[in-house]
Amino acid sequence: MDKTAIYAYFKSQDINYEPVEHAAVYNMEEMSQIDLPHPEADAKNIFVRDDKKANYYLITVKGDKRINLKEFRKQHGLRNLSFASEQDLMDILGLIPGAVTPLGMLNDETCKVQFYLDRDFLDEPGLIGIHPNDNTATVYLQTADLVTIVKNHGNTVEIVEI
Repeated sequence: MDKTAIYAYFKSQDINYEPVEHAAVYNMEEMSQIDLPHPEADAKNIFVRDDKKANYYLITVKGDKRINLKEFRKQHGLRNLSFASEQDLMDILGLIPGAVTPLGMLNDETCKVQFYLDRDFLDEPGLIGIHPNDNTATVYLQTADLVTIVKNHGNTVEIVEI
């Protein structure tokens, strides 16, 4: 699904969202240079795989947090983790680097990606800002709606402390 298809999907599911178009951004530093309406809700997303290339994970945290992959792996009983390749990102989620987003899981035809979401996104007002499969926009929606979207698609969702 591209950005237009994501917006159409939201409308068909009666999901409230607030899209914000902007210049392409490729990391959180570039994102911080853009005047966005809800910077406290902006998400940082990393796409990783285990050392056997058997399991893939999308980890989404508040934009100001850092993720220690060794600690994360230990906390969740996972094998050694490393960043997935650009090719895996495209083949599995249909995304390019800089456009990683939980909405990419709608392109995950075999539902092989497991989603780990930072529990802090559930705190009031419960808003999350993510790319709509395109790094030239950020879309704000309720975190609960995002969780429902991912679960309904068939991917597993874990809400975790990070």
